[in-house]
Amino acid sequence: MSPHTLWRTATGLLLAVLLGACGEVPGPEAPPSEETSRPPPLPAGFSSIPALQDNPLTPEGIALGRWLFYSPTLSSNGQVSCATCHPASRAFSDEAPLTRRGVSGRPLARHTPALVNLAWMEGLFWDGGLKNLESLSLSPLTHPDEMGQADLGALMARLSANPEAVQRFETAFGPNGLSLGNLLKGLAQFQRTLVSADSPYDRWRRGEPGGDLSPLAQEGFALVQRHCTPCHGSELFTDNAFHNNGLDARFGTGEDLTRGRGRITLRDEDAGHYKTPTLRNVARSAPYMHDGRFATLDAVLEHYRHGMVPSATLDVAFQRGAAPPGLALEEGEKAALLSFLEALTDESFLTNPDLGPPEPGVSPSG
Repeated sequence: MSPHTLWRTATGLLLAVLLGACGEVPGPEAPPSEETSRPPPLPAGFSSIPALQDNPLTPEGIALGRWLFYSPTLSSNGQVSCATCHPASRAFSDEAPLTRRGVSGRPLARHTPALVNLAWMEGLFWDGGLKNLESLSLSPLTHPDEMGQADLGALMARLSANPEAVQRFETAFGPNGLSLGNLLKGLAQFQRTLVSADSPYDRWRRGEPGGDLSPLAQEGFALVQRHCTPCHGSELFTDNAFHNNGLDARFGTGEDLTRGRGRITLRDEDAGHYKTPTLRNVARSAPYMHDGRFATLDAVLEHYRHGMVPSATLDVAFQRGAAPPGLALEEGEKAALLSFLEALTDESFLTNPDLGPPEPGVSPSG
């Protein structure tokens, strides 16, 4: 079975099992082969991948989105794709604090976030400036330092002149399906399939083989539950909210980027607040924070132990009365936390060929 055929088969099985949240009734399934008998698992407590009513997940739409995600044609210079700054091996994040991989070569203002379990994320980007995946890709597409596609009409004309692109859009969305709206829908569909829930922690939680957490990692899990649940307590390991975790004492004004969430809400109490990133695959998505200032997880934990900065909007979870803000973690507890964070690494997600570049020259219909 070719990689492309395997992708279509696995995706079809996944959709048949998981599309309940989209209001679709699964049709008859072909008998599962040994290769496709186990669909990718979901985080504990989730039974389906949600999608918008006007953009349900389909195998053809996902295939289109995957092709677009890896296509440098979307950029103004034809050299930068979404995957350029979001490689799968790093949980779809970038190794640079402020990447220069966009069309301009200039550093971005914020660190490239990991793309993990986006189907359940609320408030996208570090400041929550966008609400859903259908609008997410428009910003990097048009940003002068990312993909630099200032003339979206020229982009659509370029795609219209590409027979493979026309076929993929029409396969996914029907005759005359090539449009900017469908381009954004296809990218959103693919990004909703970036599901990570097969780490050693997940297998341990499900009682499966290969899910044996060491005593040290189990101690780390208990510490996460004790100290980190206000922000990282769910099976997504994010509360989908925004917090000031003591990085800076002063912030910008108005819509300045350094104001964080406050630039979106224009409320003083939101200044210095940033989106809680998921801890899933965090050991592979360095560097950390909205500006990539910490190169290692050890540095992150040292920040929470000894480096937090007081400010007017510091989250109450870190305030300790007269004591300096932070978390009271012993050296041994830090080691336990690091062990557990490593156990959230999902190698099957990071190396899944079905989330990588599509096979060249193969249309989505067969």
